Amino acid sequence: MFSALSLSQDWKIEPSPVAQDEIQEALILAEPGDTVLLSKGIYKLNHGLSLDVDNVSIKGAGMYETILDFSGQETGAQGLLITSDNVLMQDFAVENAKGDAIKSKGVKNISFIKVRTEWTNGPNSKNGAYGLYPVESIGVLIDGCVAIGASDAGVYVGQSEQIIVRNTRAEYNVAGIEIENSYHADVYNNIATNNTGGILIFDLPNLPKQGGKFVRVFQNKSFNNNTENFAPEGNIVGLVPSGTGLIIMANRNVEVFENSFDNNQTVHIAVVAGELESGDENYDPYPKGVQIHNNQYSNVGKNPDLSRGDLSPILVDIANGDMPDIIWDGLLPVSQLLFGQPDNEKIIIEEVKETKFLDLDVFWYVALPFFHSPSRDKNEFKGSIINLPEILKWN
Repeated sequence: MFSALSLSQDWKIEPSPVAQDEIQEALILAEPGDTVLLSKGIYKLNHGLSLDVDNVSIKGAGMYETILDFSGQETGAQGLLITSDNVLMQDFAVENAKGDAIKSKGVKNISFIKVRTEWTNGPNSKNGAYGLYPVESIGVLIDGCVAIGASDAGVYVGQSEQIIVRNTRAEYNVAGIEIENSYHADVYNNIATNNTGGILIFDLPNLPKQGGKFVRVFQNKSFNNNTENFAPEGNIVGLVPSGTGLIIMANRNVEVFENSFDNNQTVHIAVVAGELESGDENYDPYPKGVQIHNNQYSNVGKNPDLSRGDLSPILVDIANGDMPDIIWDGLLPVSQLLFGQPDNEKIIIEEVKETKFLDLDVFWYVALPFFHSPSRDKNEFKGSIINLPEILKWN
């Protein structure tokens, strides 16, 4: 049915009417150390594929040369599901999966190298949620990949540790690149463009792994992320405003540096609290220890999306066609509002004088709406370092 070369331990598969069975059989019968080689061409697949053997590689002839086409998929929640350790995927594409394109769960050392995931009909709420989707994993490498058209996130790494996402392009997704409830992640030298939101660093409640921390976002380009939000109703990323370059929500020890942000029509960077009344007593909704420095900003807020998220009523009040580069919602525990934050939890911004920053002071805006509103004058960036908050900030 296909040729298995025992000496080289390579399983070579060509496009054919029986390729579905050949690929899945190879993924079942492969032994540790084997490589499944997918030749150039389009593979028409009707069912999801899965691999649960450790130390196996899946390689194609290039992300635009070897295409696993799931347009006719009848079964399976993913195009390809990986549940084994030390797996390499390289040089192929997954198109039009019924659900997520490639998911790995509960694995160690998973590598996506020059892999493309795409829904070819453009932004659509019926597209699968995730393109590259490693969760509950340790040791994740995503390098040189492309993710297009996901109705949630093109690249999503959740509840994982020891993560690198680099040299990757995320385009026409709701969220381009998302790191969620994860530890020790480097996100660098990527391009996020034409998404609803370019890059998201989130921590959410009611998940087994919480307290996302130690994330570095650097040397990325996040621009033109102005695609209308097309997430299915009820999805958390459905709250992301179109025109957002980067959102940091409820994460701690996040460093953002040497990135370029251009023509995001709502805001380049937003630092916000998570859900304050989640019902999860273990969830800490406040971002802490966020450092933002040495980034480049241009063409912000030309046509802000003021229709989504909890901050939208406040943004309507302050927008006036002149949005800042960086917004912080100003939410803190009451004790810290009154007495200040520990030094290691403060938000630190070090940018050039021309950078526009706004502390929304949301707590006081809601508590005293007739007496308090965000003031651009008091918060406009003055250069050097701003540590916030040190005292209550009143008009």
